[in-house]
Amino acid sequence: MSTFDRIYELRTIFHSHRYPVSLAELARSLECSPATVKRLIAKLRHELGAPVRYDAKRNGYILEQEECGPYELPGLWFSVSELQALLTIHELLSHLQPAILQAEFTLFRKRIESILAANGVATDELGRRFRILGIGIRSCRSDHFRIAVTATLQRRRLALRYHSREKDQVSRRIVSPQRLVYYRENWYLDSWCHERRDLRTLALERIRTLKLLDAPARDIPDKQLDAHYGASYGIFGGPPAQTAILRFTPERARWVAEERWHPDQQGTFNRDGSYELALPFSDSRELILDILRYGPDVEVLAPGSLRSEVKTRLQAALKKYQKK
Repeated sequence: MSTFDRIYELRTIFHSHRYPVSLAELARSLECSPATVKRLIAKLRHELGAPVRYDAKRNGYILEQEECGPYELPGLWFSVSELQALLTIHELLSHLQPAILQAEFTLFRKRIESILAANGVATDELGRRFRILGIGIRSCRSDHFRIAVTATLQRRRLALRYHSREKDQVSRRIVSPQRLVYYRENWYLDSWCHERRDLRTLALERIRTLKLLDAPARDIPDKQLDAHYGASYGIFGGPPAQTAILRFTPERARWVAEERWHPDQQGTFNRDGSYELALPFSDSRELILDILRYGPDVEVLAPGSLRSEVKTRLQAALKKYQKK
């Protein structure tokens, strides 16, 4: 363990003890000699300004509480495990589309890697040992993503041109961004649309032009946002109008029973091993696509309208395969 890590660990030990810690216990925890512990304490006291006091009555050292709160090491200190965790987080973020904080984190990452290398810790394994598979990713422009982040955090309105896939039309909108949502490998912007005077979810990759405005964004209470976006199935918002009941075969039930389709879902096993899943929804489009993924392993029991929609889709698909 390096001097850097031992000082960091020493501070952590003092923070976790309300009473004086003996020299022998400190030496065992830091895996070093008592003489080394004394040198570390001296460094903490004289070079780093830590209020470490020796309690002769209890034969131990204690880090005294300061008026402004617990003592912290000057500057930014991390243990080796924390540095590895930071690199892991960056590795995960760099695989998102667009890559988040890629440029901002580059110099910081190089510094972390040099510190770890000095401690004999290899960092080139991260890229080799983490395999992140993105399925169905739709690329959005990095400059649009940055503008959306700025507007959302600074609470400013956005002017944009948006292409609707369903209608194949481009419309102009002024929106107040509420939340950025990363859902199924893609980014969405939950917004208050000032033209439609309602909440809307916009796919970032469908934005054609985006401009940051000086006008302050309209804030929608979190409770209202949660009720609108969290009550129904998938990315589509709105209060749930119906409850879907799906029955999965015993073979597929072993997987589905451990999946979370919706926060308010209800699931039960039948005697034959099949599994029934009940979940609320308002818009059936995304739900139908998920149901179709399971083919013959799932049956829609209710509502009748959803069952009919799925049946129509399956019949249309079958016709394509019946053609000679």
